[in-house]
Amino acid sequence: MNIPQSRLLSTVRLSKIFANTVATYKYFWFLSILQIHAKTEDLRIDVWNIVIRMVANAWYPIHYFHLSFGKSDSLFNIVIELQKITGIPIDADVETICTTLRDGLKDIQTKSRLRILTFNVPYRFLRPWINTSDDKEMVVRSQTLENDCLYALYKDEVEFYIMLNPAWDLYLHNHYNILMDFTYWNLTQFLQIRNPNVPAISNKLIKPEKRDSLSNQHRYWDMVINLGGPIQCLYTGKELYQGCYALDHFLPWTFVSHNLNWNLVPSDGNINSSKSNKLPDLNIYLRKLADIQHRSLRICINAHKTPKTLEDYLSLGYTPRELAEMSDNQFMEIYERTFKPMNQIALNMGYDTWKYD
Repeated sequence: MNIPQSRLLSTVRLSKIFANTVATYKYFWFLSILQIHAKTEDLRIDVWNIVIRMVANAWYPIHYFHLSFGKSDSLFNIVIELQKITGIPIDADVETICTTLRDGLKDIQTKSRLRILTFNVPYRFLRPWINTSDDKEMVVRSQTLENDCLYALYKDEVEFYIMLNPAWDLYLHNHYNILMDFTYWNLTQFLQIRNPNVPAISNKLIKPEKRDSLSNQHRYWDMVINLGGPIQCLYTGKELYQGCYALDHFLPWTFVSHNLNWNLVPSDGNINSSKSNKLPDLNIYLRKLADIQHRSLRICINAHKTPKTLEDYLSLGYTPRELAEMSDNQFMEIYERTFKPMNQIALNMGYDTWKYD
């Protein structure tokens, strides 16, 4: 993905900011600068505000989706440690995290973790414009706006801030969305290498404002119950009737990042809080899931119903009719081949196993 070019600005150098990147710092540094500049329109940005927003932007993919940032990435460890120190919920929004961490600068532990992020990235980010590894020299040369660099660094015993180059002001505003997409696209490529078996990396970088509706899936299961009678919750054994159940992502949504019906099952709404983002014990629940899913497909196919939700099952490698006509053991083999590898990947990422007490 390319950024908009300019004859007046050093956009060729800007396009190289993520070259030879070995950690996530630069991605989150640039994202945070863009966001703060767009929000405040201030050319002067305090470095503490930038690193706080870096943590806030990295919070969701680390805590909620369990993404790995790589062994050499200290931002990952800083985010984990700050959650333990501050007690900020793992699903908190960016602004809540920023406010809490800003207030937490008075705390020695919080400030010491954030300070680590002020050591390298403010200087290294400018390397496409100023070729030096000496931080003091970088500060001096940046203040001359050498090669039309993006910002100047100002650091003394009291203050540490950047001053955006005024020449870049309009460009950053006009191309904000493209520059954000450019950064997230590069971050996705970086993280995909470090999470090779994790699905939908690009959907796990930003906390969605609202999850997609499950109305079509609810209509499917209402139809199945209406035609075939109540479904027994595979977790509690409670009988579930039309309109009186919750739809559960068997493997958590935070891992699969989709609402495909073959991973959904009606369940007793009371188990949601305890199951949360955990993995159901496959030894206990996978056969029950397969039986409920297989029965639902048979009911639907035999009644000659063709809801759009049936298309979800094509991703299992078979048509809904082919799945419905399989024996129970054949269908279970499909579910084992599908769920066991994904379950193992999720376990490797740190997801916990759960069973109903």
